[in-house]
Amino acid sequence: MQPPDEGLVTRIYAASDEEALPQALRALRNGQLVLFPTDTVYGLACDLWQVEAVKRLYWAKQRPPSLPIPILVAAPEHVMQVASELPVLFAPLVERHWPGGLSLVVGRRASVPDLLCAGRPTVAVRMPRHPLALRLIAEMGGAVAVTSANLSGRQAAKTMEEALPGLSGRVAVALDAGPCPGGVASSIVDLTVDPPLLLRQGAVDIDSLQRLLPTLIVPGQ
Repeated sequence: MQPPDEGLVTRIYAASDEEALPQALRALRNGQLVLFPTDTVYGLACDLWQVEAVKRLYWAKQRPPSLPIPILVAAPEHVMQVASELPVLFAPLVERHWPGGLSLVVGRRASVPDLLCAGRPTVAVRMPRHPLALRLIAEMGGAVAVTSANLSGRQAAKTMEEALPGLSGRVAVALDAGPCPGGVASSIVDLTVDPPLLLRQGAVDIDSLQRLLPTLIVPGQ
């Protein structure tokens, strides 16, 4: 794919800068990408409803099109923008682990772009525990497509200094809030299968998950 943003210069703002959030929102609404902190690792975001923006995200991250992009929400009720239905297990997990480092895979609405979900009938959703991230997502209507801010296959970035070398010139706006408090990517649990399946070990420990999900399948155990 040809670079969609030839000559783009990434504008970096301190999170405390009064222009940081307005500039990030303007970029997202214009179909550009934004790099910003979450409670786990830095995220790379786009407007999930703009297919060209989703294409730009895949290009910037060099992410294989077979890998879907997760969605971050500003509140649990915003999940219904992208989810077709919520499993019974969704509510207790959200009550215990949201906001926080747990992503949940649920069935998706047909209106969610196929490209974002790699053609799958599911989508991963999470509510982060980070005030700047929550403000940004809320201002975008409550749901934003976000993946870790690193080139595909490389380690997730915990700081702006780790994120920028691979993404500078591919991202319109970057918001620097210092190191992410967690530093570990979210755990991912697929609730569309029975029993539920742990897809990635991450910020939430397995014992905590198994207390709510005693039948949870953990690969390798």
